[in-house]
Amino acid sequence: MTNPTDRYIHAATRENTRKSYRAAIEHYESVWGGYLPATADSIAQYLAHYAPTLAINTLKLRLAGLAAWHNDQGFPDPTKSPHVKKVLKGIAELHPHAETQAKPLRLEELNTVVSWFDMVLASELCTHPRRLTLVRNKALFLVGFWRAFRSDELTRINIENVTVTPEKGLEIFLPRSKTDRNSQGRTVRVPALLQLCPVSAYLDWVSEAQLREGPLFPGINRWGHLADKPLHPASVITVIKQSCRLAGIPDSDEYSSHSLRRGFASWSNAQQWDIKALMEYVGWKDVKTALRYIDADDPFLSQAKDNGLPPLIKGLD
Repeated sequence: MTNPTDRYIHAATRENTRKSYRAAIEHYESVWGGYLPATADSIAQYLAHYAPTLAINTLKLRLAGLAAWHNDQGFPDPTKSPHVKKVLKGIAELHPHAETQAKPLRLEELNTVVSWFDMVLASELCTHPRRLTLVRNKALFLVGFWRAFRSDELTRINIENVTVTPEKGLEIFLPRSKTDRNSQGRTVRVPALLQLCPVSAYLDWVSEAQLREGPLFPGINRWGHLADKPLHPASVITVIKQSCRLAGIPDSDEYSSHSLRRGFASWSNAQQWDIKALMEYVGWKDVKTALRYIDADDPFLSQAKDNGLPPLIKGLD
């Protein structure tokens, strides 16, 4: 008989985390050839082997998966040993790795994508399935940008949890998110705007798809049938990349779901938002996290322009 507590234990770990842990175990056992339960020495050798090729954050994710396996099985956790910690610290010193970040989707580029959506939607050749997809994607871009949502947050929005106040905005209840460690949920507000309005895009999409319940952003097949399940977070990345490419935005492959989040953070920084106000709006708990998302202009070049100084290198202005 299944233990009734098992499903609650299962629910305590998010699906993406479980997949990451499984991948870590598979990599350690099948790719590297390690044995479980592991020793501190074998973990250290594993880290040393992949130190030249894997980023330090990837190695830490692998360790988290291995630690979870040992804890779940009741074995001592070898990843917490001083030996392993010292090896990991040495790897960080000898193999510094620049953190890769998604390219921010700026307001001008958001306008370009939305204008492309509107242009195609106005075409007489736009089929019903195509129209549904475009109207959904337009709402996804605008809601995602103006609330700086992650892809997983966008895919967790249900129609039942959205309240509309005409000409004022939306209220969206998110049952959980990455920073909501206690799974209490939070209610966020999406503003109504004169241009690039997320509320109008939301209303157009709900009306077009005749949505009454379920996920706000479901999958759509080639016949225009809506899925019962939401888009997968990875599919949100595909939507953003493809939309940017079709709209003619250069380097479209450099965009991802975090591009909406970084784009909003950079826009709000340019509008001189207080960092605390930005953190509260987006839901960040740590200042360092917030600063990683802000793509500010080079302060030296900004001062040079403000003071009328010529650029140091031709073509910088």
